[in-house]
Amino acid sequence: MNPLEEAPVTTTRTSLSPDTARQLATTTKTTPQMRGITPRYLLRALPWVDVESGVYRVNRRRTYVLGDDRISTHTDQGSPRVVPGDLREIPYLRESDDALLGQLADAFTESSFEAGQVLVQEGDAAEHLWVIVRGRAEKRAAGRYGDEALIQVIGDGQHFDLAAWTKAEPMPYSVKAVTPGVALRVERSALAGLMDRDAALRGTVESYAAGGMPAPGTEAPIDLSGGHVGEVDLPSTYVDYEDVPREYHMTLAQTRMMVHSRVADLYNGPMDQTRTQANLTIQALRERQENLMLNHPDFGLFHNVPTGQRVQARTGAPTPDDLDELLARVWKQPAYFIAHPRAIAAFGRECTRRGVPPVTDTRFGSPLLTWRGVPLLPSDKVPCPNGSGEAAGTTEILLIRVGEAEQGVVGLRPAAVPDEVEPGLSMRNMGMDQKGITSYLMTAYFNTAVLVDDAIAVLQNVEVSKYHDYA
Repeated sequence: MNPLEEAPVTTTRTSLSPDTARQLATTTKTTPQMRGITPRYLLRALPWVDVESGVYRVNRRRTYVLGDDRISTHTDQGSPRVVPGDLREIPYLRESDDALLGQLADAFTESSFEAGQVLVQEGDAAEHLWVIVRGRAEKRAAGRYGDEALIQVIGDGQHFDLAAWTKAEPMPYSVKAVTPGVALRVERSALAGLMDRDAALRGTVESYAAGGMPAPGTEAPIDLSGGHVGEVDLPSTYVDYEDVPREYHMTLAQTRMMVHSRVADLYNGPMDQTRTQANLTIQALRERQENLMLNHPDFGLFHNVPTGQRVQARTGAPTPDDLDELLARVWKQPAYFIAHPRAIAAFGRECTRRGVPPVTDTRFGSPLLTWRGVPLLPSDKVPCPNGSGEAAGTTEILLIRVGEAEQGVVGLRPAAVPDEVEPGLSMRNMGMDQKGITSYLMTAYFNTAVLVDDAIAVLQNVEVSKYHDYA
């Protein structure tokens, strides 16, 4: 043996090894964990109405017909084109036939613009009706004290100025592009030509121009008198209701859970296998429920924001000014902002840049950012796409008022369902098949309703990827 080499060390074990001892030990286990579980603040924040018969009817004072006030476009051979049917968003075209709408849609021509470009000047003749296909622009007018006043930020699908174009009047404001974009525009001569060929259209246009058509979305008036002196004749009135009020039917999220009898019989301790499976399935159903309540094309909150309650982010990133604009739309008892976590982080960065850090408040057992005392509830169900495309890196922020008494937003669920394990959620045993597998039908029934138009507002085209260099 080489004297420079160390002799191998041999050890004699004098006690039981940990690996062997572990065979006799009891393992402490967690319940199954699930990454997809979120706080689901929307489900916790909404007041819930127990619906007795499965249908919830929202009776409203009569309101004049209102669409979404957006004229949709599509791409045809690389060029944007107006969707003819969406021209019915123009009040005097609501009853027009498809052929007439098609002729007017064909008269639109494409116009590109750059950031900072003035599209129309205040006081100029309103020669065109403009539809924004892509991009953002600001409506501005001379203020009372000489300053230029920002009237509105407009974006994709919105149009200007219908009244001036229809009546051949001067533009009441200027429109300046904030971002590069594309618009479609149509000359007034196209409308005049259609009016010459269609007497019914001429009549509706003239009624609109004379103020005979109430503004869409306004409520039927109630005649009242006040401040009079002496014995005057009092007006007579009544409150008219909508002829066909909106009804909300229970929708659902549903699945079938399967458990083998062998598993339930032999491996049921210390945790009940069926109950553990059910708990995770319930979590998944509730996650899907919140997603649908925000994004369903019929009853989802993002799809039920009225025209006048939509706000465009002025500079892209969500700023205190933008959230203040939402608060100006939902000014009667605003309850909660709802936003993607990335949007809340972007808002925090803008506040830091301005030196106005938002206050943190504890709600639902968690610290949450607030603005003007209104909490920002994070939800990963709010769309915030990554990757490429026009919508990449942008999202939306909701502001809602809640409660029936407040004429706000409410959640709907059945008062009771058979085999209920949670409010509005049932777990029904469907029996065992020939393989010894028991099936359970898991169903969550729900819906959501916006009681009046000003109970909700949305900030659109919110950019979440803007960062600042503080060095």
